[in-house]
Amino acid sequence: MSAGETLPAPVYDEWLAKTGKPMLDGIGATEMLHIFVSNRFGDSKAACTGKPVTGYEAKIVDEHMIEVADGEPGRLAVRGPTGCRYLNDARQAIYVRNGWNITGDTFVRDADGYYHFAARNDDMIISSGYNIAGPEVEAALLSHEFVVECGVIAAPDEARGHIVQAHVVLEEGIIKDTITIKALQDHVKALIAPYKYPRSVVFIDELPKTQTGKIQRFRLKKDT
Repeated sequence: MSAGETLPAPVYDEWLAKTGKPMLDGIGATEMLHIFVSNRFGDSKAACTGKPVTGYEAKIVDEHMIEVADGEPGRLAVRGPTGCRYLNDARQAIYVRNGWNITGDTFVRDADGYYHFAARNDDMIISSGYNIAGPEVEAALLSHEFVVECGVIAAPDEARGHIVQAHVVLEEGIIKDTITIKALQDHVKALIAPYKYPRSVVFIDELPKTQTGKIQRFRLKKDT
């Protein structure tokens, strides 16, 4: 099982190739006390969070709670038999709207009803008017043989507002120079929309993480 941090496609594929077993990605929330969207045995695939768990409903909405079309990114809204309230806390009015729980995640639902994680709402990178999901860039970088792990954030830029900045841990023995940076940038351009490539690449020895393995992107932002 995988939860807490989105499961990149390269990690899913490598695990499946080595073990013959799928790693089932899913998403839940402390406020919901349960996982509400998940892959299943016999129904799982890379770069996918799956479908709603029995008893739960999910939809993708805009900031006005209007459901968006399949294929369009929006806010994940869920409801089901579990949930809790913030006591004496203004977050309750933000988290629960019209009976739906707004998780704080940007998702896309495809035409077959599968849900795909894009980014935390506050981790979406807006660069020259383009919306760029950091995890998509991370997955592209992770598929390169030089990369052990990486974290992508928005870095301030005078011309573009923000740019994509990748903090990368390299395999041992790989030289940390401009040639390696260009190789990684070209690799990303070849896999996803070229405008999403990391204009800034920072090499680090390890990523800051919580005790449960979540990347602390806010600490990477402090270093920019």
